Amino acid sequence: MELELRIKQLIINSLELEDIEAEDIADEEPLFGDGLGLDSIDALELGMTLKKEFNLTISKNKEENKQHFYSVKTIANFVRMQHNG
Repeated sequence: MELELRIKQLIINSLELEDIEAEDIADEEPLFGDGLGLDSIDALELGMTLKKEFNLTISKNKEENKQHFYSVKTIANFVRMQHNG
């Protein structure tokens, strides 16, 4: 399964988004605020899910994390970077 699709499914499942399908989430759409509309509590939940699923090391730097968790595409790049780096 393509990494971006897997991440979309994790977002939907971990945050229990009932009315959203993976196809509804654009790879480059912002996940927070005006985009998908996730909030800081969603960010914590999603962070824990992604950390567990992909064995990620997540920084304490909030600005860095905002960049990594901006969209499905940036999350996928972050996962790839940690697994190939």
